[in-house]
Amino acid sequence: MTKDQPGAAAGAETPGRRVGDRHPLALVLFALTAVSGIVDAVTFLGLGRVFAANMTGNVVVIGFAAAGAPGFSVVGSLVSLGAFLVGAGAAGRLARAFAGRSRVAWVRTALGAEAVLQGAATILAFVSAQEATGTTHGADVTDLTGTAYVLIGLLALAMGLRNGTVLKLDVPALTTTVLTRTLTGLAAESRLAGGRDPLAARRTAATLAMAAGALAGAWLILRHGMGWPLLVSTVAVALAACVYRERWQRGQGGGGPGPGGRRRVRRQRVP
Repeated sequence: MTKDQPGAAAGAETPGRRVGDRHPLALVLFALTAVSGIVDAVTFLGLGRVFAANMTGNVVVIGFAAAGAPGFSVVGSLVSLGAFLVGAGAAGRLARAFAGRSRVAWVRTALGAEAVLQGAATILAFVSAQEATGTTHGADVTDLTGTAYVLIGLLALAMGLRNGTVLKLDVPALTTTVLTRTLTGLAAESRLAGGRDPLAARRTAATLAMAAGALAGAWLILRHGMGWPLLVSTVAVALAACVYRERWQRGQGGGGPGPGGRRRVRRQRVP
């Protein structure tokens, strides 16, 4: 945690690099990892094979579509990529706005904004269920409606905001949106590779959380449409924003209760 990030001045919060697997922040990030699986299931299966959280996948999809591969949307992927970058930029602004203040307030604000964006997408998905679904003509072209592009933009904006916030939090092996580095670390630092991976449990849990979210999202969208999985993801993020708390502990950098993390010292009378 650098000096220009929330929680740094107060010194009362565990730095991201030292957050344990049972820390409230880590638990929130595990939940958000599952949400990413739900969101990408919705956009990939219901909105023309577009990713909202996994930008590596989107860049590859753009290449596929540009080469003429059937069933992919260049415009949809570009909309997602652009909205994601806007969201990530907003996350950087938000982090600077909360510099020197409580990390809890910062994270809850970011989660609240993500929940609002996902909530808007959820309402749109329920209201315009037929219009939102991309349709495939033959085997060559996937046509997305204007409603579908708005849905992609809202969800990618939410994921960009989240990803930028998580980047600033700097908690190892919990990016919440991608698993490439997580899986690489799980293998390269394993005992089979001669290492002693202290983050093995975290990396495994994050992988399982993403898979569980994707499974739940795919099951819901295939049977009930896009609205219900988006409702689940919105409620999950909103609950995370509501329940996330951190307790101040003595000895973590000299901060403490009170404005700016300064300790309140009682004045003693001098006899």
